[in-house]
Amino acid sequence: MGPTIHDVARLAGTSKSTVSRYLNGQKVKKETQEALERAIRELNFHRNANARRLVMSKTNTIGVIVDDISNIFYSGIIRGIEQVAKLKGYNCIFLSWTSNYNNEISFLNLLYEGQVDGLILVSFRKREPEDLMKIKETTYPVAIIGDHGEMDGLFSVDVDNAAGVADIVAYLHGLGHRRVAYIAGPAHAAANKYRLKGYRQAMERLGMTYNPDLVVESDWSNQGGYEAMKRLMAVRGFTAVIASNDETAIGALRAAQEQGWTVPEELSIVGFDDITISEWVYPSLTTVRQPFLEMGKQAAEGLFDKIEGTNRFSPVSRLLKPKLIIRDSCGQIEAKD
Repeated sequence: MGPTIHDVARLAGTSKSTVSRYLNGQKVKKETQEALERAIRELNFHRNANARRLVMSKTNTIGVIVDDISNIFYSGIIRGIEQVAKLKGYNCIFLSWTSNYNNEISFLNLLYEGQVDGLILVSFRKREPEDLMKIKETTYPVAIIGDHGEMDGLFSVDVDNAAGVADIVAYLHGLGHRRVAYIAGPAHAAANKYRLKGYRQAMERLGMTYNPDLVVESDWSNQGGYEAMKRLMAVRGFTAVIASNDETAIGALRAAQEQGWTVPEELSIVGFDDITISEWVYPSLTTVRQPFLEMGKQAAEGLFDKIEGTNRFSPVSRLLKPKLIIRDSCGQIEAKD
């Protein structure tokens, strides 16, 4: 058994209650503080976290639940969460629900069992309405990153996917493009719905004709983008392609180049996400950058607002604006309105 606060008190020549006050951040006399610090170092004393949790009724830990820990997009979000947690004096535990449970809603048990003080649920997959309702009805601190099913009364943070694609359409329109094809993503991705919505709404707002033959689906992989581009090239009748993620755009770029189409002279291609490789393909890819760090920060700030009961954050969806990153994959053409 390791040293206890009784041992610290005896070696420092003070009382157990004084040791407890010092360990809980309360002021003690300077000479007492110095004696306590010497005793703690000499004994290599570490406070019992479980005992402290029972006394304080808190763990000073939050849980961050992701659907897939290998998803590269979550690193920025996690950094944002950690930055806020550190300022608050909290630790984070990270769990991947695809390797631990059947679904993310099971992790609410961590709150009910008192293992964490709050949860941040991170997923870009579509969430089931019944799961969102359970989150809405809980009285425990929970924040959502990603899909909130357009349900009122939930605190969630996401990127404004529709606005990101709308910015791309407006950019291409400004370059003279009027016939713009679109490669959509998989149905299970919540962002897919909003990115397609942004494409259609922007086309309509700018007076551009929506042609369903110029909209094809992919699985958001390089191969999926390659195959989707092959299907589009069989249809023709477009001067630009918006791929709903960068991997798809890179696959589409390769398919176009293999067929002898020069980019951006004959065809403009745009992606979404700004993954690292998008800057290194040739030509470098124009894309949309998501504010992952800020998403993590705002979700954590909202969660700690719930934990501390300060009520600064209302339970609404926060949509953060992405940023258009202009590189070399788009070219100016003569507009034909």
